[in-house]
Amino acid sequence: MDADKRVIVPLDVADEQMAIALIERLESVTFFKVGLELFTSTGPKILEVLKSRQKRIFLDLKFHDIPNTVAGACRAAARYGVDLLTIHATSGIEALKAAAEAVQIGATDAGVKPPKLIAITLLTSLSSRQLAFELKIPLELPEYALEMALMAQEAGLDGAVCSPQEVAQLRQTCGDDFLLVCPGVRPTWSEKGDQARSLTPTQAFKAGANYLVIGRPITAAADPELAWKRICEELVTVT
Repeated sequence: MDADKRVIVPLDVADEQMAIALIERLESVTFFKVGLELFTSTGPKILEVLKSRQKRIFLDLKFHDIPNTVAGACRAAARYGVDLLTIHATSGIEALKAAAEAVQIGATDAGVKPPKLIAITLLTSLSSRQLAFELKIPLELPEYALEMALMAQEAGLDGAVCSPQEVAQLRQTCGDDFLLVCPGVRPTWSEKGDQARSLTPTQAFKAGANYLVIGRPITAAADPELAWKRICEELVTVT
């Protein structure tokens, strides 16, 4: 797959008007992420806007609740016909299994293709120190991320979200068919921001990522389209 189809740009803006303005500035982007802020602001209307423009959609709502509740949420979200959907692995294996079943039911009922359901292993803003001292998790961070991914795989999910620093180990252990999506990716010419576990786009792809989520290096650039093209050009030799 070409690099421009494997880089997902997040619409991390406050409302529909701002989202449309960004979509129009990034005409060549084919895959956009809709997260909590924008979806809470607009509801499914923004998904309709993206679909009308033949864009692919990563609906990143990070569901995290009891099995019955996440199943209901996943069943409803699957009806939108999005491409990727997220749930926190820490919801537990029963919730993950219920969610995996629910997306199939929701998509079938709506007559659309089911989304790829992927599990959040650990937010990329969290460091090893925070995992140990704030969350009181006794495992080393790479081991914890791997355990979360393996649980998701056992539950029947399609893949996981992980930082690029964990992607090589997850790819080796979970196999080639397990989808790995990496946020927290930063080109060498951009600021790191609040990402604690980052790599460059080229490094992340070489490590085994299927998709990269790259936000502020593109969306906060003086010329977002130029920044997008620069990243894609850098990735041509990798893909």
